[in-house]
Amino acid sequence: MKIELAKTEIIHFVGIGGIGMSGLSLVMRGMGFKVQGSDISNNKNIERLKKNKIQIFIKQKKKNILNATILVISSAIKKDNPELIEAKKKGLPIYKRGEMLAHIVSLTKNIVVIGSHGKTTTTSLLAGIFSKTKLDPTIINGGVLNSLNNSAKLGKSDWCILEADESDGSFIHVPPTYSIVTNIDREHMDYYKSMNNLKNLFKSFINKVPSFGKSFICIDDRNNVELLKKIKIKNYYTYGTNSKSQFHIKNVKLTKKYSEYDLAIKLPGKKNITINKIKIPLLGLHNIRNATAAASVASTIGIPKEIIKKGLKEFKGVQRRFNKIFTYRETSFYDDYAHHPTEITEILNGIRAAYKKDEIICIFQPHRISRLKDLKKEFTLSFKKADTVILCPIYAAGEKIKLGFKYDNFAKEIIKNSRVKLFLIKDKYQLAKLIKQTIFGKKIVVGMGAGTISSWMKELPKLI
Repeated sequence: MKIELAKTEIIHFVGIGGIGMSGLSLVMRGMGFKVQGSDISNNKNIERLKKNKIQIFIKQKKKNILNATILVISSAIKKDNPELIEAKKKGLPIYKRGEMLAHIVSLTKNIVVIGSHGKTTTTSLLAGIFSKTKLDPTIINGGVLNSLNNSAKLGKSDWCILEADESDGSFIHVPPTYSIVTNIDREHMDYYKSMNNLKNLFKSFINKVPSFGKSFICIDDRNNVELLKKIKIKNYYTYGTNSKSQFHIKNVKLTKKYSEYDLAIKLPGKKNITINKIKIPLLGLHNIRNATAAASVASTIGIPKEIIKKGLKEFKGVQRRFNKIFTYRETSFYDDYAHHPTEITEILNGIRAAYKKDEIICIFQPHRISRLKDLKKEFTLSFKKADTVILCPIYAAGEKIKLGFKYDNFAKEIIKNSRVKLFLIKDKYQLAKLIKQTIFGKKIVVGMGAGTISSWMKELPKLI
């Protein structure tokens, strides 16, 4: 159902401090809507919203929605939330973030990035290319772009670049003009229940792309390849290192400061061209794929290759994507969002390719009990390119289910399957003590996870 949002509506975001919710509320505020929201605690996203004069309630109570006429909820909101219960009592329209996002971008030309991994970086790289043109797109991202110091921006053109979150299936509502499918992985099974259900929704989304648009699909991903066999109308282009890709990654060079590659473009009915020596200030083959997705769309809509190369080369990065935090006794400390086995494997592969002989220490905080239960074996195999793992307690993210196995046994399986040294710690203070006692010389330490590990990493300099 499509809604008409009058300027008299008061739109209340439950969980407004989340990266996706804060970005959407910021864009809607810029469009002239009356926006407010609540969250259980303060954070940097909320501080950014306050600067934009958005009313924020800390703690969630039914009185917060006294004047609200529409409720927007994130996928993290539970059924017993007092604001959600009150909204139902009052008969207010209630929308998931993805549904509201779909309404807001229904009249723009949308480049929609979907997939299990790499969405935020790909969206950001696209924004980086567009920033070098006279086009001024609206950007709605799942991470903070360093160039904007924000996750969202209201543009003046009718273009929109957005990341669509697949965690609750609501991405299916977003209308794409162009779409990027980075990969499909076993993730959010608490919602989808099976890989078949997940793939079917991706299939439906790809089929929504109009005849005057295109999907860009990475065929280095096995699940993507399987999906393409079921797509009857070939309204898509492919990209990847696979030699059959229409946007083919070649001559890859990986260093500590940048990654470089050539992009061979072979499209039906068009002259073959190559964009030589594309440089990105990012580590790893996975980021080359992300950059290629962005370059493929940009090239197709007519952005010149010189501008594409400049946008990628001068990319300012995204927060929580292998960002350097500090140096201690010649050891470099980094922060990364990797919280799924595939993401851990890819980032460690990228670090190892660039830092061939340096010792790699991974501080890992598992995120969600359900994810750890579902992917236990995959996690134990994902640290092979590390030398040492420092394993933190699970960040439950509000889940109250039982793990079903001993955490000590999980640690032992990581040692066995990934062949690493492992330390088990209880809190950030034990982490600081361990770092102080054991870290010397030129090493790479990377904190990984979607919970509190990022704040732990940033607090370490004070604690040591």
